[in-house]
Amino acid sequence: MSNIGRRLSQVTGLFGDGKSPDELPWNPDTTKLPLRKDLPKIPGAPDGAAWVWGKHDYIGRLNLLTPTRVKAASTEIKTGEIVPLDLPLNVPEQPGFGREKFTHTIKPLVPGIAYDDKYELNTQSGTQWDGFRHFAHIETQTFYNGTKGEDIEGPNANHKCSIHHWANHGIAGRGILLDYRSYAKANGVNYDPYTSHAITFEELQKCGKAQGIDIRPESQGGHIKVGDILLVRSGFVESYYERAPEERTKLALRGHTEGQGEAGEEQQWAGLAQEEAMVDWLHDCYFAAVAGDAPAFERWPTAAPYHLHEYILALWGMPLGEMWNLERLAEKCRERGRYTFFLTSAPANVPAGVSSHPNGTAIF
Repeated sequence: MSNIGRRLSQVTGLFGDGKSPDELPWNPDTTKLPLRKDLPKIPGAPDGAAWVWGKHDYIGRLNLLTPTRVKAASTEIKTGEIVPLDLPLNVPEQPGFGREKFTHTIKPLVPGIAYDDKYELNTQSGTQWDGFRHFAHIETQTFYNGTKGEDIEGPNANHKCSIHHWANHGIAGRGILLDYRSYAKANGVNYDPYTSHAITFEELQKCGKAQGIDIRPESQGGHIKVGDILLVRSGFVESYYERAPEERTKLALRGHTEGQGEAGEEQQWAGLAQEEAMVDWLHDCYFAAVAGDAPAFERWPTAAPYHLHEYILALWGMPLGEMWNLERLAEKCRERGRYTFFLTSAPANVPAGVSSHPNGTAIF
């Protein structure tokens, strides 16, 4: 097919029913979706926005988790083995980015007979979903699907992009792990997860190949299916448990804005590289959600004039998880020789909430 023919095919035959991608809302069951470079311009939205599921949509790419896809993903359950994906609520004991520590109080009702307990926590202090209220497109100060700061706080606050929308929809689908930490160790790529080591798209391709996975979208001949949930293991959790408590605390208290921290030392974390190839891949695979074990998912601080958070959360409406416990999962994947599984998550049902612990589970 000529280049012109391919272009016309992408633009006019995306949905199998002759609809153009300019016709909104999109059908979430479709498997033929436009590349990032072919996204239609959404009136009133920043360039590159994929606000395509309806004017009042607040679940973004979770729309891709249709009954058809969830049923298909359930075929990943072969042995019934369960792998929880959340860290304990008090890990890390000293959160980064200046966040509050988790506190747990036992409340006796009738001593020796009945008790309650009370939690005080920042939902970003440990294993988490970043909700769509967490990070805006910075240039326009706009959150997913046109949500603004005044929708989140102040006298006109409402429930736009609240985390409870995710809870009401539910999260379940096919998970796929890219165990970059194991790949790096096996191939002499030595780095500290507490530094700003960039995991490039090229390296993820090599990691996938080592696992027997072609990380291209299925539409391009690869193994990534529309609606998959991507997990990337950078080694942060492994490194956290290898360090003494005093060192963990010192590193967590590094500044998160210029000039903060001991001797102006800035927080650094390994994560996905801010590069065009990575942005294209994250978009074009049409993941329902992405998550990793690192505190920022992307390389921190960013070396580019943008953050991946802006694309993932604000422009595309794709749930973003951080500090997931992928240690047992990686071990089970290596043991079973497969890196796909059924994945479920139950975010907190908190109207107006910003983020949530995922309560994530992988089932083999």
